[in-house]
Amino acid sequence: MKPVAWTIVACIISWLAAALVVDRRMSFEILGGMAGPLVAVTTTWLLAIRFERRHPAGLMSLMAGGFAVKVVFFGVYVAVMLRVLALRPVPFVASFTIYFIGLYLTEALYLRRLFSEGMRASR
Repeated sequence: MKPVAWTIVACIISWLAAALVVDRRMSFEILGGMAGPLVAVTTTWLLAIRFERRHPAGLMSLMAGGFAVKVVFFGVYVAVMLRVLALRPVPFVASFTIYFIGLYLTEALYLRRLFSEGMRASR
């Protein structure tokens, strides 16, 4: 649970730091780019922790199903942000890309640690 909290705090701090140096509209676009990846990664982590503790064998199928759900989620999310909220594409996509890569790298490292701890516990 700590990695999830630290990730959320780090994202909020990075957004606040960016908001200090850009105008209000771009600040909202950066927040929009951050929110989707943060929600997806946080949800994945919480589900992975829960499944790893209760049903470790089902974790891989959860991750595979989660991938399909995320493909649809991100497609809808980006469309809503660009078409409905009318965010400017360049700041939104730049923010989305940076947070997406950073958060998924963080998630991969955390999941590797979770799996290696699980492997050690099962020996």
